Amino acid sequence: MKALHRVPLLALLALTSCGIPATGVVEAGGPASGILPLTPVYFVENGRLVSVPRHTGRPGDPTEALRLLMAGPLAGEGRIDGLSTEVPALPTAMAVPTAASEVPGSPPPDTAGPAGDSASGEPTVTVEGDTLTIRLPPGMDVLSDLGVRQTVCTAAAAYRLTHPSATPLTAEVTGGGGWRVRTTDERCPDR
Repeated sequence: MKALHRVPLLALLALTSCGIPATGVVEAGGPASGILPLTPVYFVENGRLVSVPRHTGRPGDPTEALRLLMAGPLAGEGRIDGLSTEVPALPTAMAVPTAASEVPGSPPPDTAGPAGDSASGEPTVTVEGDTLTIRLPPGMDVLSDLGVRQTVCTAAAAYRLTHPSATPLTAEVTGGGGWRVRTTDERCPDR
């Protein structure tokens, strides 16, 4: 019987003498929070869409993501033959600031508010429920199917950074010439 009483005592001694000092809680900074300052932008590589992470000051902002898309692929992006785009660059002749909110360096208009003024030469995205309304600036001709998908996938992916959902997003894309396309983000890669 004496041997059985010694087993728990020996086990306790073995655990307390393993050389690890007793400490309290060690603070190593706060918990991870926020969103990385990256947004996915969709370009074309070998005839299909690929997502490229771009640095942004406004992650989750679909309008900012479209500005990055319209800036085109950067040198060195892409794996094999490089990247291309079916979405034209922002028309520079239309980008003359007309209001304080459009002055370079000032924050872009709120994307959650009323429809923006695409006459400013900038794309605008408004969201109502599960519907994105994407207005491209004047001077943007009708986009190809791949160009529409680039636009929708880029705006939807940015929006989903801050509003994750398994529900497909409906997107209505309108161009400066009055053309209109209605689709969803279901055909987007990485969806």
